[in-house]
Amino acid sequence: MLQLSYIREHKQQVLDGLDKRNFSTEDKAVVDQIIQLDDQRKKIQTELDEMLAERNRLSKEIGQLFKQGKRDEADAMKAKVGQLKTDSAELEENFKTVKASLQEKLYNVPNVPHPSVPKGSTDEDNEIAKDWSGTLPELGDDALPHWELAKKYNLFDLELGTKITGSGFPLYRAKGAKLQRALINFFLDEAHKAGYEEIIPPLLVNEDTARATGQLPDKEGQMYHAEKDDLYLIPTAEVPVTNIYRDVIVEENDFPIKLTGYTPCFRREAGSYGAHVRGLNRVHQFDKVEIVQIQHPDKSYETLDEMVQHVESLLQKLELPYRILRLCGGDLGFTSALTFDFEVYSAAQKRWLEVSSVSNFETYQANRMKLRFKDGKSTRLAHTLNGSALALARIVAALLENNQTPEGIRIPKAIQDYTRFDLIDA
Repeated sequence: MLQLSYIREHKQQVLDGLDKRNFSTEDKAVVDQIIQLDDQRKKIQTELDEMLAERNRLSKEIGQLFKQGKRDEADAMKAKVGQLKTDSAELEENFKTVKASLQEKLYNVPNVPHPSVPKGSTDEDNEIAKDWSGTLPELGDDALPHWELAKKYNLFDLELGTKITGSGFPLYRAKGAKLQRALINFFLDEAHKAGYEEIIPPLLVNEDTARATGQLPDKEGQMYHAEKDDLYLIPTAEVPVTNIYRDVIVEENDFPIKLTGYTPCFRREAGSYGAHVRGLNRVHQFDKVEIVQIQHPDKSYETLDEMVQHVESLLQKLELPYRILRLCGGDLGFTSALTFDFEVYSAAQKRWLEVSSVSNFETYQANRMKLRFKDGKSTRLAHTLNGSALALARIVAALLENNQTPEGIRIPKAIQDYTRFDLIDA
């Protein structure tokens, strides 16, 4: 959430950011509405403070008048105090209404894109920041997509997942399950080597937690909600892990705070359909290792580059062709200032699959979370960053497809110590 002071002092920059995100003129009016509501809130607060001060002053005078035997004057003043109580109660209700409306408007303003974010409307307008330097793999005409490889080698079962739960909940088995576990351990070990503290967080979070990192309001209907308990299944470990520092003031020498966590992730993927969502391309439950950093504002973009390099190193070790995209304004996440997406090439499907997003949220999440650090005698908002390192479903899809041979599916050398096998065969 943007700070009110920032919106007031950098109004044109906020409007330019909304323009880069393709907001309509009507939608951009929210900026003026926020400023007007804030003016109204301040005016009511001033009136309320003056009214309460007057009540306190009169109440003291009433006591003095009674002591002086001036009962009639005291009674008249009591009636005036009674009216002030009624008027102040109405003002307090008005204040609460205006404050709630202001808060709702603030939740509807996305982060301001970094100056390097390109203009654009869809993912087709994203910039390629770095491309695979090698030759893309080419398979023979008899190459199989990963969902058919899964049947051939008994790796995962979409039909059984549908039977047990519903569409989009794969069941992994045999070497498919071992490959899944191997990748999780590999990613966690690599994060540990890079200095991240491992966290095992809860998989359900409350409303405050989901709101703090920007998952609520759920504008795209992606969250699974356990309504009876008012809890939400996490769409990513970013949510509970970042919230460890909600309402916390850290010391400047605590930076950088580096956390990693493996969790299953749950997303409704509302509106997803078509040939490109087959197999593991788009599922409702998937495993992911997340990396999170909390950093000093002066160093967060240096940290973003470091996190991008970490994810890149994972893909290189897995021997997967990849490219890095700088997301355009129209494809940029609501809470992000700058995001780099990683895609790996799926040789059997002949298409690129997104497997990671690495983002700098600057102070947007920290403002919601009241995550601050001591800067001398004052406090400032920290910067938060996160990235997928990595999401497994599409990684598994690309690994299976790209490494298929007549003898079986070759396992990259980097994870053979984790799988304890170097080939998936019949």
